[in-house]
Amino acid sequence: MPSITDQSEPNFRGLRVFAFESRMAAETAALIERFGGLATVVPAMREVALEDNHAAFEFAARLLARQVDAVVFLTGVGVRQLWRVMETRYARDTLVEATREIISVARGPKSVRALHELGVEPTITIGEPNTWREVLSALDRLMQLADKRIAVQEYGTSNHDLIAGLEARGATVFTVPVYRWALPREREPLREAARVIADCQADILLFTSSAQVTNLIQVAEAAALGDEMRRGMSTCVIGSIGPVCSQALRSHNIEPDFEPAHPKLGHLIKEAAQRAAEILGEKRRSPALRVRVEDSLQDKSAANGSSSLDMLANHPLMRACRRETTPYTPIWLMRQAGRYLPQYRRVRERYSFLEMCRRPEVAAEVTLSAVEQLKVDAAIIFADILLPLLPLGVGLSYERGDGPIVERPVRTAADRRKLPDMPTVESLSFVADAIEIVRGALSNRIPIIGFAGAPFTLASYLIEGGASRQYQATKTLMYTDSALWHQIMELLARITTEYLKLQIEAGASIVQLFDSWVGSLGPDDYRRFVLPYTSRVISSVPDHVPVIHFGTITSGLLELMREAGGDVIGLDWRVDLADAWKRLGPGVGVQGNLDPVALFAEIPEIRRRASEILDRAGGRPGHIFNLGHGVLPETPVDHVRALVDMVHEMSTK
Repeated sequence: MPSITDQSEPNFRGLRVFAFESRMAAETAALIERFGGLATVVPAMREVALEDNHAAFEFAARLLARQVDAVVFLTGVGVRQLWRVMETRYARDTLVEATREIISVARGPKSVRALHELGVEPTITIGEPNTWREVLSALDRLMQLADKRIAVQEYGTSNHDLIAGLEARGATVFTVPVYRWALPREREPLREAARVIADCQADILLFTSSAQVTNLIQVAEAAALGDEMRRGMSTCVIGSIGPVCSQALRSHNIEPDFEPAHPKLGHLIKEAAQRAAEILGEKRRSPALRVRVEDSLQDKSAANGSSSLDMLANHPLMRACRRETTPYTPIWLMRQAGRYLPQYRRVRERYSFLEMCRRPEVAAEVTLSAVEQLKVDAAIIFADILLPLLPLGVGLSYERGDGPIVERPVRTAADRRKLPDMPTVESLSFVADAIEIVRGALSNRIPIIGFAGAPFTLASYLIEGGASRQYQATKTLMYTDSALWHQIMELLARITTEYLKLQIEAGASIVQLFDSWVGSLGPDDYRRFVLPYTSRVISSVPDHVPVIHFGTITSGLLELMREAGGDVIGLDWRVDLADAWKRLGPGVGVQGNLDPVALFAEIPEIRRRASEILDRAGGRPGHIFNLGHGVLPETPVDHVRALVDMVHEMSTK
């Protein structure tokens, strides 16, 4: 990487400079223009404070109980936000006193200033370049980390290298997230920036965080501009604030041209103004691309004249949804990213279930890990069918062993009046962010499935307050106050529709509607109380996005579910696949339908049962292999992998 040795007067000389700052957008533009550049500052991210921050309260409790040996503070704004949360339950003086008694590490001057504001003098101050390596080295010099309890205040995304380094030294690490980085609410400016870069109309790109890099790439990929933008970037000067940011660039095969002598925004802009013209001239005289595209992708695109999105449209799973011929029967599994996977269990030890859903990088990690382990034909985003209840403010929580709980069930007109009339799904943007991360990582190699609970299943939880066997409260309300029932279903259909659209806009190419409990109804009740609302949700999905409509114990409702809609009807194991498909008719695909418990059998028996299902499908276009419900927690992982392999093998044409 070139060093900054030219001490000439900094001047961009009218070059077009793109920066991706959010907090310091105005200051960044002013400084670029001061040095003679044409500034375009496009915020690439926004900070989102974590609601109901259980991790912060857990940290406070451990701190006051003297169960923390050291804490690493990574950002100043994070320190301030952490204290604001903790002080809603605990006195500042007691928190400060407990912090003074342990080892405290401040990464950089902003963390130091924030701690000084509290009256805490950090034990260790990390100097430039302020990376995780310096944090580990400083702690190594001060103490033996084996068996120590270390808290890490996070700042948007987990620093996996720091956590892994601490754990490798024998420390017990627990993270304390206080906010996360999300994509900006208005993403069109970022998409437009990607288009301009792809068209080689930018001269200099300045990045001050790894999140900016990740988000720009994700937005470009979602707009089918990923490869073109990378090629355009190879003709620009790339300035990186420091090693972490540079590592993010290199992970996308983009080589930064320089880092400033000091990892500060002002230094980055000034040194870019000093060297940009020289570097740009050298690059454009010898314009070798700095991005490597996989040969196979180039060959396929050249041969087919198609983009990566076109290739995704021809994926066997997408073709099966359209009832077109496929080279083999595609397979994915409900709850494929679940407790039966050791990787999932390790993540679950660190986060509550709802925290896993709300942290996009964690949800994406779990989603991608399952795809990598199983080699399935789709990535279903890690989330939960009941998340649309969160914007209603009914106190949705998930208790270990008890499943989802609704603290304030809705059973009367008075309860309904407490709900918002026009709930927004903006508070569920963490699901969209996770989808965008997964889409960027997969580069359109396989489809991403988004999903939601259907209105009836959401209503049953909302009214019962949790899971139920008889659905007594739900049916009683349905039968005794049909006006209120229809109000509730209208509300739930509206928010489910918006939630699915949110996922589709983020990159889900298929959606599944889970009506997990609708089998508790008879046909007349389904037709009167459920079908209109399910149909409304499904019909609102854009035509190019296939819908899988799934329910359990629905053998008596199949024709009505077909009437409600869906490109594919999901079948549980209680029906014969061939008989069910005959009842549904030729204009719809089917998904299913191996009994999840069959995966506890020996491999030969699993193969026999899978073969029977494939035989019942008869090779007809439109069959997607799946279980009749989700993978059970104790399922042997090897048996799941074997099922995927054998379905691919036995169905290959």
